Amino acid sequence: MSKTPIPEEIVREQLKISGIQNVSTASIREMKRLINMIEGASGVRFVRMEMGIPGLKPVSIGVQAQIEALQRGVAATYPEIEGLPVLKNEISRFCKNFINIDVDPKGCIPSVGSMQASFAVFLTLPQLHKGKDTTLFIDPGFPVQKSQHHILGNKYETFDVYHYRDEALREKLESYLSKGNIHSIIYSNPNNPSWICFTEKELRIIAEVAAKYDVIVIEDLAYFGMDFRQDISKPGVPPYQPSIAHYYDKYILMISGSKAFSYAGERIGALIIANAIFEQRYPDLIDRFGTDNLAKAFIFGTTYCLSSGVAHSVQYAMAAILKACNDGTYNFVEPLREYEYKAHEMKQMFVENGFKIVYDHDGDQALADGFYFTIRYPGMSSEELLREFLFYGISAISLKITGSDNKDGLRACVSLIQLEELPVLKERLQLFYENHK
Repeated sequence: MSKTPIPEEIVREQLKISGIQNVSTASIREMKRLINMIEGASGVRFVRMEMGIPGLKPVSIGVQAQIEALQRGVAATYPEIEGLPVLKNEISRFCKNFINIDVDPKGCIPSVGSMQASFAVFLTLPQLHKGKDTTLFIDPGFPVQKSQHHILGNKYETFDVYHYRDEALREKLESYLSKGNIHSIIYSNPNNPSWICFTEKELRIIAEVAAKYDVIVIEDLAYFGMDFRQDISKPGVPPYQPSIAHYYDKYILMISGSKAFSYAGERIGALIIANAIFEQRYPDLIDRFGTDNLAKAFIFGTTYCLSSGVAHSVQYAMAAILKACNDGTYNFVEPLREYEYKAHEMKQMFVENGFKIVYDHDGDQALADGFYFTIRYPGMSSEELLREFLFYGISAISLKITGSDNKDGLRACVSLIQLEELPVLKERLQLFYENHK
């Protein structure tokens, strides 16, 4: 091997110590730990693209509100399990202002990030109907949500939507839902990892097929407002965040405080349960939860057992951030455009050095620039490419763990890369290209 930024022997030694046999099937956290080990042993800083961690400062409005709440002594008391009324009201307002939907504050439940929200949903929904025991993932998707299914022993099915866009999506969904075992459909929009976004027609198709088979749709909006091809930053003014909620009344939305508000460290998100199902009665819930009421089962059963509520002070932080967005005094989209710029620059660097973009189109449009993009190198598997990247001080994750049909691709996240690191990435990619062309 030609000379690389990190000596071959260091990489091989740390790989051996890590116990990872195949880097293309390693989890995101396993890859993070491996990169930390190699950095520590080599003294060389990686260009880190493996973790979807925000790279911007937290919204100061939230920080100040949280400090004030702590100074008032809220840390001494338990929060209400269903969430602070002030936060629930602002979540409801946010849904109206930026999605243009009406949701009762009762159905707006704070969560310990979207991670806890999805875990709570996956614990609850399989109990709704005894004959429906399976989740359908419209992939690619966030790998940890499948890990949650494995831990819970839940069943799921999956397909890569890239090959089933537009009207082809209807027939594909029918092929799964017609079997009668699906209780819910889940997807992210914008999509992690591919960054594709569903069109309004596709959302309508999902709604129509879900309604036909009485299936709940779970929409993961972790990257709210980050399809920068349209600006949804003005409260109460179109365009709005695209959502299944515009076409269907049996939905659960997950909104994260981590990405849109750079508040990942405090673990705050919101679970929005549609009015049509929040108070709905499902007799099969009684065996597990002692009630047939979904709201009671979810809040006083699942959520109570998971965390007994979201940390008190961060609820005040989130309430203050959302209030500023709702009042129009804070434009949450504008700071996020740094991700758009970095994605544009980075994709160009990869393409100039022999790489291909895996998911390159969004229907008949070019893919948007945002938080993630996907790459491959002709003639190399994802395992080979990830291992090679280790010698060049570049990290990513394999698409294999995301439900993608493309087994040779990698997901790159732009968030942790600082603007001053872009020339470093360019230099390392040029060296990689020289050694492999």
